[in-house]
Amino acid sequence: MQRPDWSPETIDVERPSVARMYDYYLGGSHNFAADRAAARAMMALVPEAPLMAQANRAFLRRAVQYLTAAGVRQFLDVGSGIPTVGNVHEIAQRHAPDSRVVYVDVDPVAVAHSREILADTERATVVQEDFRHPERILAHPDVNALIDFSEPVAVLVVAVLHFVPDDDRPADLLRTLRKALAPGSHLVLSQASDDGRDEAERAEAEEVYQRTDSPLWVRSRAELTAFFDGFELVEPGVVWVPQWRPETPESAENAEQAVFLGGVGRLGG
Repeated sequence: MQRPDWSPETIDVERPSVARMYDYYLGGSHNFAADRAAARAMMALVPEAPLMAQANRAFLRRAVQYLTAAGVRQFLDVGSGIPTVGNVHEIAQRHAPDSRVVYVDVDPVAVAHSREILADTERATVVQEDFRHPERILAHPDVNALIDFSEPVAVLVVAVLHFVPDDDRPADLLRTLRKALAPGSHLVLSQASDDGRDEAERAEAEEVYQRTDSPLWVRSRAELTAFFDGFELVEPGVVWVPQWRPETPESAENAEQAVFLGGVGRLGG
């Protein structure tokens, strides 16, 4: 296929990317034919896939609003994805203009577009790095130029963990990040869950993502809760994302259809 002008030369436009599939679910335009084909295959199995992505995005927005109200002014968004309406810096700085945000993503398209969007934004930046190397994220000079780890930081790992297999030791990766954080810091997690899902549907969804750059690893509520080791869960705990501090009671109805579980934890001390 013809490579768009905005696409870095280094990426494989024929192999679906989960970041660009997510962009497609959210109605974005930074995706290729291979991404759209994989996303449509997923939607054929799970027609509510775009609604799932939107519910997860809404959870991110509410979590950031909660954190700014709690006094947090530093945000490290790991696996931030392709920029779309309602980015973390837009939400945080709307409520607290002095908020500082660092986006981290491994996808070159996501990073390229983040740099374009953030070109004139002093209090936000992006680095290309992998969640599976948290020590490199913590040591990155651009991260440390904006984030003071002696003060509270909100680490956001939203819609990322279901692309991290157990063999990559996600609990250890999160523990490395936690050890760098000051008391009063927060951790925001969400991931796709197989709780209450049909086994055949789960297997078919996993097969679709096997063809992408990041196979799917769904987990249970108990498994996601365990990832908050060392943090005190903020009410209402780990729930279906529409149930996490919903703006209206109606928005939390049929919450299990969102497929994503999420929660926020606070580091005491």
